[in-house]
Amino acid sequence: MSISGALATQLLNAAPDPTVMVDSEGAIIYANARVEPVLGYTSEELIGKPIEVLLPHRIRDAHPTHRGNFFKKPKARAMGSNLELYALRKDGAEIPVEISLNLLETEHGRVVSSAIRDMSESKALAQQLAEADRAKTRFLAAASHDLRQPIQAINLVNEAIRRVSKEKQVLDLIDKQQKSVDSMGNLLNSLLNISQLEAGAIEPNLECTSVSELVENLTATFEIQAINKGLCFRVEPCNDWVYSDSKLLSQILENFISNAIRYTDVGEIRLHCDIVSDKLRLQVTDTGVGIATENLDSIFEEYSQIALGRAHAGLGLGLSIVSRTADLLKCKVGVKSTLGCGSCFFVEVPLAKDKATTEKPENNEHPYIAMEGNVLVVDDEPDILDATCMLLELEGYQCMSATSLGAVETILSEKSFVPDLLITDFHLLKGETGLQVIDAVRRQHGEDIPAILVSGDTSNRTLLENRQHISFIAKPVDVDFMMSRVADLIRRQLAA
Repeated sequence: MSISGALATQLLNAAPDPTVMVDSEGAIIYANARVEPVLGYTSEELIGKPIEVLLPHRIRDAHPTHRGNFFKKPKARAMGSNLELYALRKDGAEIPVEISLNLLETEHGRVVSSAIRDMSESKALAQQLAEADRAKTRFLAAASHDLRQPIQAINLVNEAIRRVSKEKQVLDLIDKQQKSVDSMGNLLNSLLNISQLEAGAIEPNLECTSVSELVENLTATFEIQAINKGLCFRVEPCNDWVYSDSKLLSQILENFISNAIRYTDVGEIRLHCDIVSDKLRLQVTDTGVGIATENLDSIFEEYSQIALGRAHAGLGLGLSIVSRTADLLKCKVGVKSTLGCGSCFFVEVPLAKDKATTEKPENNEHPYIAMEGNVLVVDDEPDILDATCMLLELEGYQCMSATSLGAVETILSEKSFVPDLLITDFHLLKGETGLQVIDAVRRQHGEDIPAILVSGDTSNRTLLENRQHISFIAKPVDVDFMMSRVADLIRRQLAA
């Protein structure tokens, strides 16, 4: 059955998008009814005009060459793949478009049919979604700061109490409190890390990493938890080296081990390694409740929690973070499990081609040496400020504290306290930042004054790329790490 010219015209006019047909000379020989609401021209106005009348002026000169090439080597395709295309309306406004081209053989020769889709609404929606994502990132950055503050304060106070008390009962209570704080911090980190991974704010630091050292740290962290639950925590020796980010890789294994302990009531947790081609497979095997086969495919999805008939803390984000972190490290993660018999979670990491040689620090109770020095501490949270100063003073440092840039400038103007080190929070009241504090101190005492910038938003680390002598520590801080860094920076400053 043939279609009459009138019916073909009706079909073209009923199409949702403007359609124009162009001859080999570039003249418009047909335009459907949709051109007027979208492009502002009536069909009659466009007939006989060059197709370039619908193009922005900046690309008109080059278009005849592209048009000629298409007539020579025709192929049905979307025009300008991976490019942003715009059409020019009659009123001079440009609109984003998608264009589909088709070459037609007619009794009058070859013509090109161009379907033009207005993408204005789609582009506006994409911009709204991008802005919503940026707003979410800004909100989580602020939430990261505010929510980490009380955890930070408790960490500092707990560590200060450990320094001044030798009573076993007090230390036991502090340890129990710290475990609860750590659990709360882990839940918070799960929420915030998802956003940071989405925003690309976490950059891996790839280097040769000793698996035995990694395993040793994990054992120190989890062995007592397993023993307290009546489980055997078995670690098989592994002297291999991998090329990865030790901190991010450790976070993956920490999640595997903590889940194994949580879902195992009897038996053992085993941490072991196998070489698979040029990768090292790090595995955590348990004798726990296991996972049904039908649930294995969704186990690494966000908010996925398998009903195992028991109450447990968590948001269902842990394994999703594991999956995203593994993608960041270009590693493979997976799971094998039998319901009622246990599970084996694994991550495959590239083996290091050359083993690094690192000098292992001595196993002291505190891996730093208390020494003299002046430290200026700046934070708008009084509890954190007091706890930080208390901890530093217990180690023998002289401290001055301030809650704002104005208070810092007052201290500097008195000239009776010359800091050897500055520790400052990033976000202060009234929009002030730790970077402004650092600049104020250095204007007074020189650009070589070392500084530690503390922030709950790890994306602020990128602001230090072109800044010298500034260390970044994420909240909630590892107190021993911070104190070690303080000692190191002051030692260098006093020796200079």
